[in-house]
Amino acid sequence: MSMLLIYGAAGYTGRLAAERAKELGLDFEIAGRNSQRIESLAAKLDVPYRVFDTDDAEGSLSGISVLLNVAGPFAHTAEPLMHACIKAGVHYLDITAEINTYRMAERLGAEAAVNHVMLLPGVGWDVVPTDSLAVHVAKRAVTPVALGIALQVPGSMSRGSAMSVSEIIGAGVLARVDGELVATPDAAPRHFDFGQGPVLCAPLSFGDLVTGWHSTGIPNIAMFVHITGDAFPEGDLAQLPEGPTPEQRAAHRARAVVEVTGTEGTIVCSMIETVNGYSFTPLAAVEAARRVLNGERQPGFATPTKVFGDGFAESIAGTVITDF
Repeated sequence: MSMLLIYGAAGYTGRLAAERAKELGLDFEIAGRNSQRIESLAAKLDVPYRVFDTDDAEGSLSGISVLLNVAGPFAHTAEPLMHACIKAGVHYLDITAEINTYRMAERLGAEAAVNHVMLLPGVGWDVVPTDSLAVHVAKRAVTPVALGIALQVPGSMSRGSAMSVSEIIGAGVLARVDGELVATPDAAPRHFDFGQGPVLCAPLSFGDLVTGWHSTGIPNIAMFVHITGDAFPEGDLAQLPEGPTPEQRAAHRARAVVEVTGTEGTIVCSMIETVNGYSFTPLAAVEAARRVLNGERQPGFATPTKVFGDGFAESIAGTVITDF
């Protein structure tokens, strides 16, 4: 029997994912490092649980076929869990936006493939929508050579996401140039239109610089973010609220824009709009896990569109693509 394990289930997004898995009637267990919180959630959901640290993961995956890692920052959890999954023959999924996690999954891809294991980071917001959108726009372009991706980040950020953003910023500003990731510390901001007129977006290095390359084959990729309100908090991140309330999530929908430039300089552009990122992530992540449990997979490093097709984002309720 195929069994899903949600690791980090006691966290903000982890609980939402576990509740979604329960709602769908999946065969799953939950796990994490904090025994008290995991036991409490397991009792509430009436599901089995496991308590282990990532460094002890290899011996804790018996009977599991798919691991969904929602425990960030992923700079601390992804590598040991990926290694454990490869050795145990378990397919690995996570929800990170941290680019170094994608680069690591790339490096481990060949070893994973030999062991018939899939490494699929980024099955939530932002990568599921932007990956789908990038492939969608690339199909509209004639001989695409450059890809620009811009995210709109409205509203408040969860404590875990804020810590992950620190990892993203620490990676420096990168871009893909002629197929290679290179440092671009002098990259300039650009304007993108999320439906209410052009706004200034800052360059930042998310996992899309890896997934966009694998999914579209476009050799030049740059990533940008438009920040509003208190989306990127400062100070002691440990003092932040665990995450936005349902009312706060409902007040801020998520949007991303992708533009593709062809060899003759022609530009095509589309926007994807969906429910708030913190609502989208558990929906997409659990749906991805469900599909992998049902056999949709490929060995080695993978991207959402490579596994599920470019319509995957639109399969999540409330998601709409608009072409410009």
